Amino acid sequence: MEHVEAELFTDGGNNAVVRLPPHRFPGVLIQGDSLSIIRSEVAEVIEACDQGDLAGARETAGLLLADLDALLVQYTAALDAHKIPRPY
Repeated sequence: MEHVEAELFTDGGNNAVVRLPPHRFPGVLIQGDSLSIIRSEVAEVIEACDQGDLAGARETAGLLLADLDALLVQYTAALDAHKIPRPY
């Protein structure tokens, strides 16, 4: 394990926006349980598609997209607040 100093651009809670050296742009720290939930939602979309349940797949994908959009809004707000250009 290596100890490094990181810059924190939001509160230290879930989905914190942080920059680790030597990266130019911050990233979003996703906790392991949240990552597992995202993975499960993607698996649900695939399973629904495999079963021909396009309505179910679309619903689950819509929820997943809404969650990712919320993360992106938080990330963008943190960058804007600190006058950091967006990497995209």
